[in-house]
Amino acid sequence: MSLPSRRHLAMCAAAVMGALVLGTPAGAADKPAIEVITHAGAGGGTDVNSRMMMLRSRRTLKQDMVVVNKRGGGGAAAMNYFMTRPADGNTIMTFTVGHAITMGKGKTKLEVDDLAAIARGTNDPQILMVNCKTSPYKTPEDFVAGMKKGDKLKFGGTQTGTIDHITVFLWAKRLGIPMPTYIPFKGGGELATQLVAGAVEVGTLNLSEAAAPVEAGDICPLVILAHEGMAPIPKAKTAKQLGIDLVLSTTRGFVTHAGVSAERRAALEAGLIKAMGHSLYQAYLVNSGLDATSPQPSGPWGEQIKSMVNQFGPALKEMGLVK
Repeated sequence: MSLPSRRHLAMCAAAVMGALVLGTPAGAADKPAIEVITHAGAGGGTDVNSRMMMLRSRRTLKQDMVVVNKRGGGGAAAMNYFMTRPADGNTIMTFTVGHAITMGKGKTKLEVDDLAAIARGTNDPQILMVNCKTSPYKTPEDFVAGMKKGDKLKFGGTQTGTIDHITVFLWAKRLGIPMPTYIPFKGGGELATQLVAGAVEVGTLNLSEAAAPVEAGDICPLVILAHEGMAPIPKAKTAKQLGIDLVLSTTRGFVTHAGVSAERRAALEAGLIKAMGHSLYQAYLVNSGLDATSPQPSGPWGEQIKSMVNQFGPALKEMGLVK
């Protein structure tokens, strides 16, 4: 499987926006529309993911769906709005790693127990990458051994207090070493460029962010923080394969209120899972550098949400980012 280019991703986003001129699904006239709350503006990654899910879910659920964009506070505005909606099963919120960080920071009154997981939509594992040409580490084992030995490395990520920043902290903690120097960049594209340029020795990236330099042989992925390896980068190993218990991803999925009936939650889950199994959504995943393992049912998705929130809160405190 080849890696996605920025052009492919841009085309995907444009196709989504063009495809969203949809008619009301048959049988939906007597049902209220489902609100799908996102924290992103129109055209943003989370917004596009939500709309891609909706393309077929409106049919599988036989119910209209409308996006409600609530921007601000790293997802806090969306979560606070979500709390005002009735627990009648007609509200879905797109929950991301950013929401989990905001909850960990205590920036919202929403708690994990207030949520009922429905289904995961995308999952982009965190990957530790190096400069193929200048790095002394040619294998994942070399990299881990070097860090444990005390090699002083500069890590790059996207801004402070993000999943990348937390990843570097937790990686070092699992290895039993001090937090490395962390240099924040504005985005993954800039980070990948600076890793090639030598501004940092290690980049904390998603595969899609470094597609071009990985294919060109400029950046080498070494450690995948996921349960399983990834076909496009067979030489990289998971942290677990290296004896390190750390799984972290940039992820998005869907939740509703904990008070929604079990029957309604099951119906929502079945509808979303079926919709995301459709070729339209699967093509979106491929063009985003992901695969068919991204959509997951409520069980594993709910456990992932709990794991993120439970890890992020203590980590942010230890990092001095939360009082």
